[in-house]
Amino acid sequence: MGVSEQPPAGPGGPAAEIAAGYAFEGAALDLGALLWDGDCHPDAPIRIPLPVLNRHGLVAGATGTGKTKTLQLIAEQLSAHGVPVFLADIKGDVSGVSAPGEDGGKVRERAAQVGQEWRATGFPCEFYGLGGTGPGIPVRATVTSFGPVLLSKVLQLNQTQEQSLGLIFHYADAKGLELVDLKDLRAVVAFLVSDTGKAELKGIGGLSTVTAGVILRSITAFEQQGAGDFFGEPEFDTSEFLRTAPDGRGIVSVLELPAVQDKPQLFSTFLMWMLADLFHDLPEVGDLEKPKLVFFFDEAHLLFGGASKAFLASITQTVRLIRSKGVGVFFVTQTPKDVPSDVLAQLGNRVQHALRAFTPDDAKALKATVRTFPKSPYDLEEVLTGLGTGEAVVTVLSERGAPTPVAATRLRAPESLMGPIDAAALDAAVKASPLYGRYAEAVDRESAYEKLTAEQRAAEAAAVEAAKAEEAAKAAAAGARAPRREEEPSLAEQVVGSGIFKSLARSIGTQLGREISRSVFGTARRRR
Repeated sequence: MGVSEQPPAGPGGPAAEIAAGYAFEGAALDLGALLWDGDCHPDAPIRIPLPVLNRHGLVAGATGTGKTKTLQLIAEQLSAHGVPVFLADIKGDVSGVSAPGEDGGKVRERAAQVGQEWRATGFPCEFYGLGGTGPGIPVRATVTSFGPVLLSKVLQLNQTQEQSLGLIFHYADAKGLELVDLKDLRAVVAFLVSDTGKAELKGIGGLSTVTAGVILRSITAFEQQGAGDFFGEPEFDTSEFLRTAPDGRGIVSVLELPAVQDKPQLFSTFLMWMLADLFHDLPEVGDLEKPKLVFFFDEAHLLFGGASKAFLASITQTVRLIRSKGVGVFFVTQTPKDVPSDVLAQLGNRVQHALRAFTPDDAKALKATVRTFPKSPYDLEEVLTGLGTGEAVVTVLSERGAPTPVAATRLRAPESLMGPIDAAALDAAVKASPLYGRYAEAVDRESAYEKLTAEQRAAEAAAVEAAKAEEAAKAAAAGARAPRREEEPSLAEQVVGSGIFKSLARSIGTQLGREISRSVFGTARRRR
């Protein structure tokens, strides 16, 4: 463990000063033991105060350095303190948190090194899956509540197309056209560029046929990737993540994502929808003795990559404000540079695993990472490249809200299973959940598609009736052998002139029509 020129560790040395920075009086999570000059000090525990976990955090490090085990370690202790946790399981190896760990030589060795009384323990879990893809209770969102900003991200629309999509949502909201699934959205887009629908948006800018075509093609391509199942009803109630088990421990909600890991834009944006939905619904509570929920946002770089300025601003605002609602957010990624500086500045708790410097870009990222830490007696460039698996550089917020000294740390061993549980056990846990019956079967009720289809059929029927009336009027005029006075319209003209076509289009959903309140992300508040 490389250090800069400093006096040797001792009662008055740097190691003692660092250890003193983590001697908290209240409830705290134990991360591990201090590393200094190559030695592990089990009598110098490195901890995070429980009340500051709503101040957000970052878990970073190169692939294979132990980030997933760190998440598991923190999740276990949060659950034990009665705090619910949300974890995204990208690779399928987090489900083991529900089962007791396996004792062995390596576990005992690590526990002895860090002064841990290791005990095999499983924790209460719920397993979810996006849209029923893969194992887990299906998590679905309606297109209406997902909103135009997040949907533009998954459809990979540009700024102009995103603005047009926002206009489409505005129209649907105002007319009471519920966008439950993607076929509803497609129907509204097609209507607004049809002969009868073009006038609907004329007063607020209109929708170009070219832009509508791009949006429709993006929706179709999205559905062909199998993403259509993620939108629909019953819509998942994100307050389910806030539950505790009968024994008082927090429930660990694990979103199983191996089946959709090839759709990173989709699952990362869905994670943001969950966070935005929680932000909508939770009341302001200020600082609590412990958080209501800690939300781990895995593969965070996928969310920020290619994001517009407006999208990044919305993320920043949500992260800043959700703290006062009792929710802590940890972003999980490879390097701090994956997270925009405005967001990174709000992450008070940092666990940085090893970084590699094999290439010039790696070296540049290493130097940038070092600059994000407080001044330290460690030579952080040397330390960060020399950390072993299950070791990290840590700095957190103290109980007073001030940053603690930077501490190289050997982390504790998780007490639950460090790997996936058996597929049959996972399936049995899902089926036994009281939530399974509530969300398992998709429901397709009347929404925008059905309403527009009904209106189109009514318009077609009206056109047929108008044509028949025209023929009848001509026959009556010919039989009477009297010229029709120009100022007296025919029956057909009366039918058409009564505004059937215009009113049919313009009155869609007017009995239900009302503007939906939307958040900074354009997500809609759910009416429960």
